[in-house]
Amino acid sequence: MKTYLATVFAGAAFVAFTGAALAHHSFAMFDQEHPQEVTGVVKEFKYTSPHSFIVLDIKDKDGNVESWNLEGGSPSALARDGWTSKSIKPGDQLKLTIEPLRSGAPGGSWNVNKIKFIDDRPIVPKTQ
Repeated sequence: MKTYLATVFAGAAFVAFTGAALAHHSFAMFDQEHPQEVTGVVKEFKYTSPHSFIVLDIKDKDGNVESWNLEGGSPSALARDGWTSKSIKPGDQLKLTIEPLRSGAPGGSWNVNKIKFIDDRPIVPKTQ
């Protein structure tokens, strides 16, 4: 009986820890050595776990619009910096520095320290 219980507990611990390990991914797909400044119009802001996303419509040099999927922090991390699900909304114009995807696809990662409105206003005003 002791062997059976030990096996059950070991199996449960294994499942618990592997689930947590699989839930988070590496940021190796983003080129942290070559940050890129982008400007565009918010198409959608996804304030979801485990990571938030901004779908940003960006114009290229020829005027063609392409939607970029930009991955950010978790809602709990954003909330610690004063963000809510309504901090940005469709139609907002943003300027941000991202770490682009290494693949060259239209996307990247962003963080709260490198994002603002196009007129340089912070997304979340600092409180005194």
